[in-house]
Amino acid sequence: MLSKFVNWIKPVPDAKIMLTNKQEIAKKYKIWRIRMFFGMYAGYLMYYLNRKNLSYVAPLFINEFKLTKMNFGVLSSTMAITYGIGKFISGVIADRCNIKTFMAFGLIGSSVINLFFGFLPSLPLLIFFWGVNGGFQSMGFPPVTKGLVYWFSQNERGTVWTLFTSSKMGGIALVGILGSFFIAIKHWQAIFYIPGIIGIIISVNMLFILTDKPSSIGLPPIEIFRKDLTPLKKHSELSHWKILNKYVFCNKYIWFLSIGSTFMYFIRFTALDWSTIFMTERGISPKIASSLLVFMPLVGILGGVSSGWLCDNFFKSRCVPVSLIYLFFLTVSLLGMYYFIDAETPLWIIGLLLSLVGFFVDGPQSIAFGVLLTRLTLQESAAAAIGFNGMFQYLGTFLAGIGAAIIIEKYGWYSIFMLCGILCLAVMLLVSLTWNEEIRNCSDVKTQ
Repeated sequence: MLSKFVNWIKPVPDAKIMLTNKQEIAKKYKIWRIRMFFGMYAGYLMYYLNRKNLSYVAPLFINEFKLTKMNFGVLSSTMAITYGIGKFISGVIADRCNIKTFMAFGLIGSSVINLFFGFLPSLPLLIFFWGVNGGFQSMGFPPVTKGLVYWFSQNERGTVWTLFTSSKMGGIALVGILGSFFIAIKHWQAIFYIPGIIGIIISVNMLFILTDKPSSIGLPPIEIFRKDLTPLKKHSELSHWKILNKYVFCNKYIWFLSIGSTFMYFIRFTALDWSTIFMTERGISPKIASSLLVFMPLVGILGGVSSGWLCDNFFKSRCVPVSLIYLFFLTVSLLGMYYFIDAETPLWIIGLLLSLVGFFVDGPQSIAFGVLLTRLTLQESAAAAIGFNGMFQYLGTFLAGIGAAIIIEKYGWYSIFMLCGILCLAVMLLVSLTWNEEIRNCSDVKTQ
């Protein structure tokens, strides 16, 4: 059984016959790039639909199962632990796996758990299966990283990457809309099993839509097809372990960004996971709070896409300066949330503040901790670098669960918002440490 599974997820070998006709190559590349982008996009959107559904029904979920804030924090943090460790493992494995089967398998597993999650009878079972869900969820982005690196060249990756990562915020926004609807009809459990059903359908379709690397279907590498003047860094003569050791584990720039990711994800998930509870304690009804929270991920899509567009069109494909600008305004927006959100504030102002946080958090998350990471390592270790970084990201998510719960219960909402502001400044410092290295890697990223 295990050997069959390994054979199913292992990379597709290079095609025996490689295409040489330029027109045929261009036509086939165009079709497959579209298929790969939208196939992975739909799949990853469904990953998020089966992961962030808990956030939107948090107040009702806590009430239904009679949980304390600490119980809820433990539940959130359990997924963060399994996701973070799993993402690192998945990242290392994904560089040596078939994109479509690896990604589809994780989504199937996550979707099945969501089918019954809302009906589990006890806290230990909730914690166990939400943790297992985190393991399956970790199989989502590493193969996507491989797909984006092998199918899109460096000079276009800022735009393509951030367009793709809008799937995260699109999934969160869609689950928010569904959450508001299911709360309104008094059947919040549907926020779990409906995405589960859709996820299984999408994962099966991914097996027919996606493929592996371009060479597996007879196409030349992307840097040859796009005629990049600065090809992707490769060291195919090194063993996989030596590549990982030199260009991931002992790469100081990967460490800078990974530590920054811990802080960034603490900020992101504190804002996302605790906002409905924060708003209800400020006198806003759960239904309205859930509806307003949709603005955060929905506008976040624009923040992510705009950051990639700015990088490629105004900053010579550089991610660091754009990230620093966004992080500054994120700090201001978080402070605005604390000081201006309450029952007396007009709803449009609350929606605006949530939108600004979503906009400015998604930009640096997508470009600094996505595009920039792949630029500071090799093509062969891009998924591993993302996986390694993901382990740190979900340390931040873990701390946003239990850590935020402790801070909120002991010190109140003021302390948690001030901490997020300080961490924004720390992220700015860590990202700025890669300034010169990015300049060196981007100096000649052009296409003839």
